[in-house]
Amino acid sequence: MFMSLEENRNSQTDKQRVADLMALLPADVQTALDIGARDGYLSRQLADRYAQVTALDLELPQVDDTRVHCVQGDATALAFADGAFDLLLCAEVLEHIPTAQLERVCAELSRVAARYIVVGVPYRQDIRQGRSTCQRCGGKNPPWGHVNRFDEARLQALFPKYAVQRQTLIGTAEPGTNALSAWLMDLAGNPYGTYIQDEPCIHCGAALQPPAARNLPQKVFTKLAVQLQQAQAAITPRHANWMHVLLAKRPGL
Repeated sequence: MFMSLEENRNSQTDKQRVADLMALLPADVQTALDIGARDGYLSRQLADRYAQVTALDLELPQVDDTRVHCVQGDATALAFADGAFDLLLCAEVLEHIPTAQLERVCAELSRVAARYIVVGVPYRQDIRQGRSTCQRCGGKNPPWGHVNRFDEARLQALFPKYAVQRQTLIGTAEPGTNALSAWLMDLAGNPYGTYIQDEPCIHCGAALQPPAARNLPQKVFTKLAVQLQQAQAAITPRHANWMHVLLAKRPGL
């Protein structure tokens, strides 16, 4: 069932995730930048801890809190000086960055942060699971616009000038899929995709719409795909849903 942003924020799962993320924040900080601030939910919590907080997004954030300074900006080219902020918070952002731009964005975060970066990303997400088919162009879309997959090694490789100071894994992810099931779901039109997402098609930019009613072959493909996924889930260990990391700049860099 679809939950609004407010309902999701009030869910026990999201409260636990946010509390875990906030627990990573270091105390010895004065200035902080919230990357991908959206409605400023995390920015306001940063303002409870730090003297100067800036909220940044592709569209100017609308944050009803005088303690938060809002700016419009692009993470591929941040309009701030080197080391402008003691800390950068980047949660629920990197998974959405086009893969070709990911290293550039992480380099910009590293440049602007003087001391710390706190990152929150899905952990080892199988982005084939729950993908959608665009009704305009036919392109296959990963769930929730998550185009990147992360684990400890990849995150460390993206921030070579930083060392992991603390890391937590939280929640339990849904079982993944497999190549055959994903292919069968594609043939079926991906009827169980995340069509309620705000993120548009990554190929043509159109809003994602649910597919039409399935024909008989598509129903057969769907059933086979689900059965294979269930069989795999029965023998596959579950892992965490989110990875939160506090990165500290290495001395001399």
